[in-house]
Amino acid sequence: MNPKQLVGEKATEYIKDGMIVGLGTGSTAYWAIMKIGEMVKNGLKITGVPTSKATEKLALELNIPLLDIADVMHIDLTIDGADEFDAYKNLIKGGGGALLREKIVASISKFYVIISDGAKRCEVLGDYAVPVEVTPFALNISIDQLEKLGCEPKLRLAEGKPFVTDNQNLIVDCKFDKIENPLALSEKMNAIPGVVENGLFVNMANLIITEDGNGNLVVIE
Repeated sequence: MNPKQLVGEKATEYIKDGMIVGLGTGSTAYWAIMKIGEMVKNGLKITGVPTSKATEKLALELNIPLLDIADVMHIDLTIDGADEFDAYKNLIKGGGGALLREKIVASISKFYVIISDGAKRCEVLGDYAVPVEVTPFALNISIDQLEKLGCEPKLRLAEGKPFVTDNQNLIVDCKFDKIENPLALSEKMNAIPGVVENGLFVNMANLIITEDGNGNLVVIE
């Protein structure tokens, strides 16, 4: 079993009948959703809240009952991946471009489980660029202001064209050397007019399920 499948399937053990479950986005969350689909087929009764159109499509293919985010005020449990994490459960997310919806879902989740292979663990955040979702109207202004925070901002492209999020916004990937204070940086980013949200998830994860590279699960509480 590959590491992503290992941690993804482990996370589903926290799901109980009757729960509203946030369904994450990305290559690791994929394995959790696949397992949830199997559990639903075998009688598990839950409703899911997808964090992206891609996740919604996969869940529907697996016959997982879904709710629209507009129809829920809380989520019992969310399972999602991360692009980078540290021992304090600080995260960088948004490699798949779904950071805004992911953070909204995380913000109303009673229990937030992150799943990630061990290669994404770091001592200090910063190896991975921080994705920042910005409005197209303010793109150049946002890039200029983000650069003043000490990063190298780069507009994300897909097939040679600007990557467009599910919310019709753009992504600027901001590379920092080291992020010593992710909470302060997140607040500074979100204070820039034109920035919708950023990929720093601080004080949100309750649990990180990862592995040590040798097939052994590691849980960070």
